[in-house]
Amino acid sequence: MTSRSSLATRLAALLPDLSPWRSSADFRLLWVQGLVTYFGSFMALIALPLQIKDLTGSPLAVGAMGAVELVPLVICGLYGGALADSADRRKIILATEAGLGLLALVLLVNAALPDPLLWPLYLVAGGVSALAGLQRPALDSLMARIVPHEQLPAAAALNALRWQAGAIMGPALAGLVVAYAGHATAYSVTVVTFAVSVLMCRRLAPAPPAEKGQKPSLRGIVEGARYAWSRPVLLGTYAIDMAAMFFAFPNTIFPFLADELDAEWSLGLMYAAGSVGSLALGLTSGWTSRVRRHGLFVVFGAAVWGTAIAAAGWFGNVWLVLVCLGFAGAGDMLSGLGRSTIWNQTIPEELRGRLAGIEVLSYSAGPQLGQVRAGGMAGWTGTRPAIWTGGVACVASVALLAAALPKLLTYDSATDEDALRRRAQGARHAREADGAQGAEGLDAAPAG
Repeated sequence: MTSRSSLATRLAALLPDLSPWRSSADFRLLWVQGLVTYFGSFMALIALPLQIKDLTGSPLAVGAMGAVELVPLVICGLYGGALADSADRRKIILATEAGLGLLALVLLVNAALPDPLLWPLYLVAGGVSALAGLQRPALDSLMARIVPHEQLPAAAALNALRWQAGAIMGPALAGLVVAYAGHATAYSVTVVTFAVSVLMCRRLAPAPPAEKGQKPSLRGIVEGARYAWSRPVLLGTYAIDMAAMFFAFPNTIFPFLADELDAEWSLGLMYAAGSVGSLALGLTSGWTSRVRRHGLFVVFGAAVWGTAIAAAGWFGNVWLVLVCLGFAGAGDMLSGLGRSTIWNQTIPEELRGRLAGIEVLSYSAGPQLGQVRAGGMAGWTGTRPAIWTGGVACVASVALLAAALPKLLTYDSATDEDALRRRAQGARHAREADGAQGAEGLDAAPAG
């Protein structure tokens, strides 16, 4: 009986830590809203490159999506970070979510035409990138405010779990929907999910800036960049993620890989396989809440990602390819969990939005550039060589960056000065919020 109880206790310790879900109503709302949005977004994410492939038959044309998305992402990501430090983050999230829904409607209208046009697809891709750049800093910077400091690792794991659930359901169903019902049906689902998301975002509590709001400016953006540049740990998270995504993000050429392996039926599974691996890690992420060396997560996870992508490009058996992509997804989630935790644990509240703008570039610009690299190289060397050489380059670059930035490997949340200051800042804000609520209660109490 004792051994069974001990085994049950160890298994329970592996389950995700639900403390952020229990302690924050806004976290619960954002978690569910994000799941709905991810599902619809992934439907469009799969349908859009497939539609470009159907219209052009060119891997370079599909890869060009990354080039179209890059400039709006860079400009709006940096501006969105400054905006998140100067305006109500709830309003930013609500407005950009509504804009994304309208762009999905444009895709639906175009797909319903007798002869769909190519240029609106690139136009919408650029618009989505711009709105995502504006939104993500507000979303990311809000997390450290609505979740207690000690629960941030658990919140990162739960958010990653939510993302992977959408990433599995969306691509898996999108491949079937596009194949049997057409692109227009996939875009219809996307429009509906954004409408639901907007209604949910309206229920979020206001989130004004920590200090008196100032207009976004180049000076403010530079101030955030200087802070990031002065912190080797932050630099390491950005650089490793950029390198991993640039060299080893082959998703845009999956349609051509499926054709080359004579397994067109596997396309949806290829897009979903990485998320299955991430989900498996997320469902056993309870142990991550007890780890303090999150820099090791970043480096080791990125190395696993690159190694698995290289193996996926090398093997010619579709089932082995899917297994490799699953391992890649697990490595990517581990690295992402480490990055998110370090960001939320160390960045001060007054700079959170601007640093979140830089974070958008690190985990979004990399995949966009990676699409261009993968599409261009596939047209030159072939699909599989473009994948496995990218994986090898990823592992090599991660090793070089880890050697050049050793403080990332030695990061410890219990001793890092920035983490200790951020913990004290969070505790102070919590006391001030409790004091304000107490004062409101006294004002509302009846006299005598």
